[in-house]
Amino acid sequence: RSETDQFSRLIYEATVEQNRKIVEAVAQVSSDRGLPMAQIAMAWLLGKPGITAPIVGATKIEQLTDPIAALDVKLSDKDIAKLEAPYVSAPVAGLLEGIQFIGPVTVKN
Repeated sequence: RSETDQFSRLIYEATVEQNRKIVEAVAQVSSDRGLPMAQIAMAWLLGKPGITAPIVGATKIEQLTDPIAALDVKLSDKDIAKLEAPYVSAPVAGLLEGIQFIGPVTVKN
């Protein structure tokens, strides 16, 4: 899909390098902890009180193994700092001018 999805390429192309750094941080914490990257990422999400419904997108029962196991993963402050260090805020992507919405749309930085 990454080779054919032109819309995704358009909205994420500017952040590819920064996103790669984030993936590398997840890989490092994953290696340090001896856990799959998916568990580390989900554990980080679950530790954020503002994120109440992470989208898992499982289509097969075995794809739920890591998200469920992440419930028992407790990241240290050091792990969290490593995961968040490469993050840089990016502008909202994918919101196109001229699209009609049913209700008001608010974009906050």
